[in-house]
Amino acid sequence: MDIFRLIQEIKTHLKLSFDEVDKLFDKDKETLNFQPSNGGWTVQQILEHIYLTNFYLLILIEKGAKKAMRNYQNLDLSLEIKNYNLDKEKFDKVGEYGAFEWIRPAHMEPKGELSLDEIRSVISQQYHQCLNYLDLMRNGEGLLCKTTMTVNELGKINVYEYIYFLSLHAQRHITQMKNNGLNK
Repeated sequence: MDIFRLIQEIKTHLKLSFDEVDKLFDKDKETLNFQPSNGGWTVQQILEHIYLTNFYLLILIEKGAKKAMRNYQNLDLSLEIKNYNLDKEKFDKVGEYGAFEWIRPAHMEPKGELSLDEIRSVISQQYHQCLNYLDLMRNGEGLLCKTTMTVNELGKINVYEYIYFLSLHAQRHITQMKNNGLNK
């Protein structure tokens, strides 16, 4: 796997996901507050959930990025790059709504504490944080730190994969909103 291509693919995925999320903020109030017949979250609640999930993932990404940059001094980056392989099939399931059971922690559930404008602003900042981490680790350093991800039994994943996971999570909820009648 060409690490530079992987980084570029993650940047492209982030841009597409975050652009699509950002467009949702321009929907009318009726659409944003539409309650699905299955009792699921409204679009506004899902947008808040995306922000909350990003918030907690970015804590792990920041810690991982710092550790990866420290590990750069002691580990063989070229060997890590040579031996790296992304399990794309397993990861792509993260972006598919309903592909597997997903039990989110309570602290990632929307509470309605932020305005729509505040959520939009923070999500935009989170996008730029992701890009900054990718730029910081532009030579493959993100491979040098792995942390366990229990969702979909992903196991030990590196910092790039955490950023990709964050983007896939947003994609998953975009699909959910479309399934709940967003486009009707």
